[in-house]
Amino acid sequence: MTETGEKKRAGKGHTMGHQTAVTEGSATRRVRIKRAYEPATDDDGYRVLVDRLWPRGVSKDKAHLDTWMKDIAPSTELRRWFGHDPARWDEFERRYRVELTEPERRDLVEVLAERAIHGPVTLIYGARDTLHNEAVVLCVVVSAARGCARPPHGTIKETGPCGT
Repeated sequence: MTETGEKKRAGKGHTMGHQTAVTEGSATRRVRIKRAYEPATDDDGYRVLVDRLWPRGVSKDKAHLDTWMKDIAPSTELRRWFGHDPARWDEFERRYRVELTEPERRDLVEVLAERAIHGPVTLIYGARDTLHNEAVVLCVVVSAARGCARPPHGTIKETGPCGT
């Protein structure tokens, strides 16, 4: 498991990003996604970069990350095959979900789901497309790991990232 870059930050402003409720008992917490190019805010909670590659033009200071989980990202082969082509989205989502069942990635999903019990978790990504990227899939998977119902197959793109 790779978790690096533990860091505290001072957030500014008030931008919500995409989110979904994660419930555990009576406590409701949020798992949300946000582009690396958007400013960090206090309500982001635990900020995790989920890309395998560092986002272009974003300094480590500007990113305000708590950790970088590059090992939870899609494999290099899958990332290259997808190439952010919306026509390949359904197959990308299917293949990435399979990758997320591999033991190391599954462990990282559980780490994020556990974090979400205790407070907000924001999955940070660099892609321009806010509807067709790995953070969208990961947000739903992490939320489901703590009991949130997964939207019906194929509805992510209609309803927005993470069921919003």
